[in-house]
Amino acid sequence: MDGLLRRRDFRLLWLGQSTSRLGSNVSAVALPLVAVVTLDADAFTVGLLAAAAWVPWLVLGLPAGAWVDRVARRPLMMACDLVAAALFLSVPVAAWLGVLSVPHLLTVALLAGAASVFFTTAYRVYLPTVVPDAQLGAGNAMLRGSESAAQIAGRGLGGVLAQVFGAVSGLLADAATFVVSFFSLLSIRAIEAPRTGSRSSLREEIGTGLRWTLGDPWLRALAVFGCVANLGLTGFQALQVLFVTRDLGAGPAVVGIVVASSGIGGVVGAICATRITRRFGTARGLLLCLTTTLPFLLLIPVAAPGWGVLLAVAGNLVPAAGIVAANVVIAAFQQTYPPPGLRGRVVATANVVSYAADPVGAVLGGALATVLGVRPAIGIMTGVVLAAGVLLVTSPLRRTRELPAMPPKHR
Repeated sequence: MDGLLRRRDFRLLWLGQSTSRLGSNVSAVALPLVAVVTLDADAFTVGLLAAAAWVPWLVLGLPAGAWVDRVARRPLMMACDLVAAALFLSVPVAAWLGVLSVPHLLTVALLAGAASVFFTTAYRVYLPTVVPDAQLGAGNAMLRGSESAAQIAGRGLGGVLAQVFGAVSGLLADAATFVVSFFSLLSIRAIEAPRTGSRSSLREEIGTGLRWTLGDPWLRALAVFGCVANLGLTGFQALQVLFVTRDLGAGPAVVGIVVASSGIGGVVGAICATRITRRFGTARGLLLCLTTTLPFLLLIPVAAPGWGVLLAVAGNLVPAAGIVAANVVIAAFQQTYPPPGLRGRVVATANVVSYAADPVGAVLGGALATVLGVRPAIGIMTGVVLAAGVLLVTSPLRRTRELPAMPPKHR
């Protein structure tokens, strides 16, 4: 990892994305707090707000993958940063003018989610431009580790900012971090491989990406796992601020600590991912990370006021370690397994399959909380995440030590 930090372009990418992730995690606490505290939103509205950020994946995810394979990725990412900065800045401005509303928050979440679709797809396949293939595992581990560290600091900071300056201050901070990301990308000198003009239609290119991802047993198994796991994760995460605030009686600062606790586990997972896969193999290591950590999610719905909040902390922290370690393995696999000209579409297709469950999970979580109560809803959604782990254990991954380095044939 020290060798990576000597690479100027990687340092800039790492710095910009770490800062941006810090801001995004501030918003993860601040945005629902604005809805709950400032606008007195109910559980279903909070669920809709979480879902709005993921709905664009259903509409734009597949076309975004095709576009990413056609155009230079860095300018696209920079444009997305500027759009996101303007959107999040509009929330504190509207609050100061006294015109902030739930529809405004939903619109910001929806449009920022659209920008995130293009940015995330480009970002996932841009790393090989600044990092040699032999160091992709270490590069992904550093980026995932900094994302988790940003989660610790960002969500804790989001709670503190809300406590001291009001919830909308967190969104102002997030807007500033997108500007930092923009200038970091602007300063990168690495030249991307030229994009050859495609003779296929956008529809044909999307179809190729779908066939590659869903027709390959390895990519398909990972995509299905991501879909089911995200359904449950988004469902309980959409309710977590409400749960800790109202059911556990905690203030904004404690909310930030509980939500940020998963970041500690994420840092541990990122640090350990390479060691685990080196010892057990990429496929077995991935399964080991998930099967030993996901059951701790069941601690969250039994958390109680006072010291019982620590159960929610453990229920966030331990599974996050396994999930982040698994994501390091999956990211490197997606960056090297498909042919270079298909990686944008493969990543986008996998993301769409996974993220398509996010708005469904957020709305389902809100609906279950409305009918059954917040605590039972969180119990159901954490159970869904465990079911995702069971699905992966029954996939082809259980029969091999290593994920394949390349597909048996091109499709």
